[in-house]
Amino acid sequence: MLRRALFTALMAPIAVTLSACAPGLSATSTFAAAGDYESKLAAYEAARRPYEAAAETYWDAVSDKRRIRNAKRRGNEPILLEDYVLEQPPVYTGPPRPVDPNAPPGPQPGERPPVPVIADFLSQAKSQFGFVPDIPSDRDFKRAYARVALAEGLTREQIVGVYAFETGGNGTFDTQAGVTPKRSTAISPAVGYNQLLSTNSVSMLAEHSSLILNALRQRERALQGDAKRAMTRKIEAVRRMIAYAKSVPGKWSEYDKLAKQTAGGIGIHAIVLDIDIGPLVQTQKLLNSVHFARMKGYRTPLTAPELELMNLTGDSTGLDMVTMPAEFRAKVPTANFFQQIGYERNPVARRTGVVGNLIADIDGQMQRGAQNPGAKELAAAAQ
Repeated sequence: MLRRALFTALMAPIAVTLSACAPGLSATSTFAAAGDYESKLAAYEAARRPYEAAAETYWDAVSDKRRIRNAKRRGNEPILLEDYVLEQPPVYTGPPRPVDPNAPPGPQPGERPPVPVIADFLSQAKSQFGFVPDIPSDRDFKRAYARVALAEGLTREQIVGVYAFETGGNGTFDTQAGVTPKRSTAISPAVGYNQLLSTNSVSMLAEHSSLILNALRQRERALQGDAKRAMTRKIEAVRRMIAYAKSVPGKWSEYDKLAKQTAGGIGIHAIVLDIDIGPLVQTQKLLNSVHFARMKGYRTPLTAPELELMNLTGDSTGLDMVTMPAEFRAKVPTANFFQQIGYERNPVARRTGVVGNLIADIDGQMQRGAQNPGAKELAAAAQ
């Protein structure tokens, strides 16, 4: 009797705790769920360990080869096929990480927190800086974008091609990556015709503030009355945003933290929706790639697929592929031009496998997208 009483007394608080952690489940079923989770977790970890070891070796080799190529470029030495990793990266094929039944609410291990959406950008822009973008119709945005882009030297082929690839030829100026009429969650903060990231918006304000302010002042001088006063208020708000963007060291990693981890950084991304600023920053993003190629000695005009390659992967990485000898393109895996996390989140790079296929895929998507109504409308605006 004493032994039974002691056992009952010891088990009572455990049963209460289990009941609180898993409402509606008996202690027996909760123990079973916990045991099943531990078993699945062990199987996952056993499968994951060798994959992660192989992946670490592979991506270290990719980084090492990239450093070799960069050093050769600085020394004006030829890049050889052996300067790339020629094997495809390892792929994890084991069981998925199981969900812990007793985990607290919120992102689980390996999960990313939700990506802010346009409503968040607008809300934070207003609350942090008093900035409310002038949001036009998509047709008016297309006209403004085409006018700015052509004036800055981009070609009609480049303008329409990048738009056709990034939006499928039907996207609007407020298209956000992953958001559709049937899906409200985003896969990226990328917004607009060439899918500007929130980090791009911060860097644009920090590095091209004079361009943006001069354009707004010029617009202000042409206005009168209430419209002029509204533009003056916009300029004041943009000045506050610029000061915030410049509050960190001028490095991409710092801009990235500001854009993703602060309310002000999230709010800055609302500039891509403004009729006066959005066309400027989207055009400048593409111009930066054109100027980078020229600065590196590549004088041949960039085709639309080549410009998109730089827009998609970054200027230095994209130019690495653009300047690659044609005979290399069928042999060099796309993984050579990404960090591991970026590659794993890029279905186009994974699907195409090698550089030649990636460029052909981009060109094909541009050609197909150019036949859609949105691309035809932008092409007409870029006459």
